[in-house]
Amino acid sequence: MRLLLPNMNNDIWTGIFGQQHTKELLQRIIASNRIPHAFLFSGPEGVGKYLTAIRFAQALNSNPTDNVNSENVALKIAHHSEPYLKFIMPLPRGKNETSDNTSLEKLSKEQLDLLKEETDKKISNPYYHICLENANNIKISSIREIRKFLSMNFDEVKYRIILISEAHLMNDEAQNALLKNLEEPPEGAIFILLTSNRNLLLDTIISRCWSVNFEPLSTEDIISILTRNFSIDEDTSKSLALFSNGSVYKALDFLKHDFDSFKGKVINILRYSIASKFHSAYKEIQPLISDSSGQSLKLVIQLIIFWFVDVQKNKHQIQDYFFWEDSETVEKFNLKFSNIDINNIVVNLSNIEQAVDNNVNLNILALNIIFELASLRFNRI
Repeated sequence: MRLLLPNMNNDIWTGIFGQQHTKELLQRIIASNRIPHAFLFSGPEGVGKYLTAIRFAQALNSNPTDNVNSENVALKIAHHSEPYLKFIMPLPRGKNETSDNTSLEKLSKEQLDLLKEETDKKISNPYYHICLENANNIKISSIREIRKFLSMNFDEVKYRIILISEAHLMNDEAQNALLKNLEEPPEGAIFILLTSNRNLLLDTIISRCWSVNFEPLSTEDIISILTRNFSIDEDTSKSLALFSNGSVYKALDFLKHDFDSFKGKVINILRYSIASKFHSAYKEIQPLISDSSGQSLKLVIQLIIFWFVDVQKNKHQIQDYFFWEDSETVEKFNLKFSNIDINNIVVNLSNIEQAVDNNVNLNILALNIIFELASLRFNRI
């Protein structure tokens, strides 16, 4: 899609769905002309934090009396052009890389080409999720490069922006290096940290940032983004949006897995597990744990939890199911297991999902899911 720029004389929040409270807050900050030197944009992944940060940076540097220059600066910011904007994100490590190397110095040509390709996709479609293999943390070298960025003598823009994506992926060393910049902020520099897990950031960093909270998007907003930004047909977008938890990234994760087939496998895992057909259940789940990152297994758990939400809805005669094609199965389950403690199993499944992020063996976790579901017939309350 074509890069979408805001109309500086009209709506600077062009293309940003939802987040009305956040946009109003940032608009008041802009109007006050008293701009904090650091912001923490926190909230779920895939809800518009990145695009809001870009729009905010463009708005701070707009000049109502010079539209031509404002549009030029807005374009530079949107393209991550230094010294207008420094974009920092998790990166893979290069061969024989040490902390003395620059962030890109040891990356192979293939890694650099992929980095450019993924970044270009993000620039043209701000709801796109950058995907780089083994990009698990923000390097301390990336944080050290901030000082060089700020040392440039440049007067064309009022504010230079340091935008740190997935800031929670800085280790303690990188966070402490960033803290030095936040403690002595240079004139005309604004830090914007984006995170989906602020609890992993040092309290000293959080205390030096103006906190801006983002909410999950509505189903209607997810549908609009999927159809407009990703050219996904409306029926598929509606189906994905129901299971997205208000996150574009989550919806796209499901899309990658042939969603209808994926849902069918989850239903089979449920049926076989509850019936204590362990071999059949494992046969269904085994292909889904071949993804070493554990993302597929996490999606399985999330869909199972959605299925149990449908069970609760059925108990309270609420008909807008997630698995509306399998409503008969939900009804039969409630007739047979009317006294099951749904909250307890959802908590247990959530704990298994969290264990995926803690690098617990995926085969063991898959078996835990099966045994947890099988235990239902023995744990009626």
